Amino acid sequence: MTSSSHTELARSFNAIAAEYAAARPSYPPALFDAVEELAGRSLAGATVIDVGAGTGIGTRLLRERGARVTAVEPGAGMAAQLGAALPAVPLVRADGNALPFADGTADFVTYAQAWHWTEPARSVPEALRVLRPDGALALWWNVPDLSHGWVADQEARLAERCPGYRAPGFSHTASGLLAPFAVRTGTRSVGWSRRITVDDRLRTLGTHSFLAVLGAEAEPVLRAEREELLALFPDGVLDEPYVTDVTVALRA
Repeated sequence: MTSSSHTELARSFNAIAAEYAAARPSYPPALFDAVEELAGRSLAGATVIDVGAGTGIGTRLLRERGARVTAVEPGAGMAAQLGAALPAVPLVRADGNALPFADGTADFVTYAQAWHWTEPARSVPEALRVLRPDGALALWWNVPDLSHGWVADQEARLAERCPGYRAPGFSHTASGLLAPFAVRTGTRSVGWSRRITVDDRLRTLGTHSFLAVLGAEAEPVLRAEREELLALFPDGVLDEPYVTDVTVALRA
């Protein structure tokens, strides 16, 4: 197996977009409470540009909070899933490094599980440009909760077996990457879990870029993980634990 480039990893989602939409976890309501608290304003009635919207998991929840959302997604496969699931949401094919919006038009620019695919030197100025003066840039990620031994053990095996493996967690570096810009940042972490089957867990793993790029070579990795999980959860059901980390940046 060979190492995969950042671009290859980013593009890998388009081939598995349907699986991504079906398998990936959602986000807890407490996440959006934290976004509002850190931003100092409500999402209800706010104009939101949701960048790297993927299949629309975060987009849908933002709309449910009462936001007026425009989704931005560069990938054809992911955009097709979003358009089918949320036909009423305006969808723009673009990425965060060059946002096709006028200056000062948004109350929030959000990235759900996506900001690490951008170039901060370009994406942060773009977000600040399209935000109104009191607007907020909100970045969040679902991170496997490594305080659970079986989760940490699984991540260690995946790191060993997958050349393109990306360690979970990006939020711990987000504030540092935002530091060169004229912003002040706040962070929160929200713990939660979902009860799923072992097979659901494997489907979720298969939608991560470092496995998606392997193609057929991912199959033995996932088979081995199935054996490991069934040894721990013989009834085939588990609680999949996450920490959702959020960073919100406001103009200084």
